[in-house]
Amino acid sequence: MAVMTVLQAVNDALHHAMGADRDVVVLGEDIAELGGVFRATDGLLAKHGPERVMNTPLAESGIIGTAIGMALYGLKPVPEIQFLDFIYPAFDQIVSEAAKMRYRSGGQFTCPMVIRTPYGGGIRGGHYHSQSSETYFIHTPGLKVVVPSNPADTKGLLLEAIADPDPVVFLEPKAIYRTVKGEVPEGDHRVPFGKAAVAREGADAVVLCWGAMVHTALKAAALAEEQGWQVEVLDLRSLVPLDEEAVVEAAKRSGRVVILHEAPRTNGFGGELAALVAERAFEWLRAPVLRVTGFDTPFPYTLEHIYMPDAKRTFKAIERVMTF
Repeated sequence: MAVMTVLQAVNDALHHAMGADRDVVVLGEDIAELGGVFRATDGLLAKHGPERVMNTPLAESGIIGTAIGMALYGLKPVPEIQFLDFIYPAFDQIVSEAAKMRYRSGGQFTCPMVIRTPYGGGIRGGHYHSQSSETYFIHTPGLKVVVPSNPADTKGLLLEAIADPDPVVFLEPKAIYRTVKGEVPEGDHRVPFGKAAVAREGADAVVLCWGAMVHTALKAAALAEEQGWQVEVLDLRSLVPLDEEAVVEAAKRSGRVVILHEAPRTNGFGGELAALVAERAFEWLRAPVLRVTGFDTPFPYTLEHIYMPDAKRTFKAIERVMTF
């Protein structure tokens, strides 16, 4: 197996999917000759040609609307939105059209498309290049929402998304695009949706997380180990569909739950996870469920290091549940 970064795994998955199925096409701003702002689509144009690798105008509604039309006519488009922060002009196309196509047509039409977009902080991008707004899409029936945390899962989940008959929002944690490396299986490697992964085992508490925050949780768990506490880190990977059983069983194992995400606290997905734990594992809890999140403010530029949850802040939450 080759060792790749998260970004290289995205590129490898796209090359494989396009080589295996001529119906797979990619489109987005500067994704052809330039290879995208992060170079995720580098080399696709040269290998697969301009009919399948298309630059678009700077118009997110048009990008997604075009992809929906492609999907309805039998193609498998993979549109790229340059940053998640730029997706809002296309919001109506995503939640009113793509997400509802199967339902409104009584199952006569599906909308097989994968909306790839980098999300989150960690690169000092300021408030227009650092948002984590996954909850908007989690709240929309008809969409799947997937967030990898390592190269192997990135390739496996992206190939699974491209094969899916319905629209998938594929969020790529740009903070770890080039900093996290790992072995990636060759060929048609798939990771199924709705299956969480244990990134670290531990019997004393569990941290529920996804994306770049998995690595923050692992650092916090290492700090906890210095105190003699063994903390499990559960990487959700797929937010919709969610592996509810894995979340509930992890809560039952230790009775202490910390939820970690970059998004603002209010109405973040952590609240839904906390409700799930309360509904199905309340009698096993030994401490309140705690959330470590971003703040209810616009994403700051100079104070990014304060806004984003870090290992120290996460460890303090672990400490609270362990000493409750």
